[in-house]
Amino acid sequence: MAREQDVRLVCFAHAGAGTSAFHRWSDLLGPGVTPEPQLLPGRDGRRREARVTTREALLDDLRELFKEQPPGPYVLYGHSLGGLIAYTLTRALDDAGLPLPELLVIGAVPPPDVFGGTAFTADAPDDELMRILESFDGVPASVDPGVWHRFVFPVLRDDLRLAASLRAAALDPVAGGPVPVPLLAVAGSEDPVGPPEVLRGWSEWTTGRFESRTVPGGHFFVRNGELPGLLGQVCRTVGRSGR
Repeated sequence: MAREQDVRLVCFAHAGAGTSAFHRWSDLLGPGVTPEPQLLPGRDGRRREARVTTREALLDDLRELFKEQPPGPYVLYGHSLGGLIAYTLTRALDDAGLPLPELLVIGAVPPPDVFGGTAFTADAPDDELMRILESFDGVPASVDPGVWHRFVFPVLRDDLRLAASLRAAALDPVAGGPVPVPLLAVAGSEDPVGPPEVLRGWSEWTTGRFESRTVPGGHFFVRNGELPGLLGQVCRTVGRSGR
């Protein structure tokens, strides 16, 4: 019997965020799975670095991450904006002939050919942007509006510009199109941004096996325990059998 391999779970967060949503995942994923949250420039420990707003700048920033990969299987998970990042990275790795993830997992974001949502609100007035975010619980109840406008909105706006760039590139016949790896789409049962029926549209974005799952919660179900539990099981299956 083949030995079960440990699996790296490389994670990308939603717009405006650092890596805090993944801080308990080392315990919640279970054995044999190591989370590797990726921090983009312009936030937390990289706050002095220029934020990325285009596909080209994003891939330049991530280049070192996969230039010399550790041995063994890995899985990509991206939540909301992070889902577009994980998809984009998979396409770029395939184009470069570099090792691909055993599985691409997309959470809480419609496929690139579904227009609307928050990807096109980067230049909206503050009040309108706040209203949109509040409509899907994107603003904490105890938030200080002054702090939010000063520190969070600039990051969020640039992340929304990045999302628009990634969607446009995905629809480009050269840079975009389906990825050649299995794809799992995960939706929140009460998510108005990426409901289950919309997330199933990701089936058109892979030439491999496609599956979809629904977990409890709204758009930010990444903060709950069900998602890491599911991903831990999925990663252990990858570790036993590979793609």
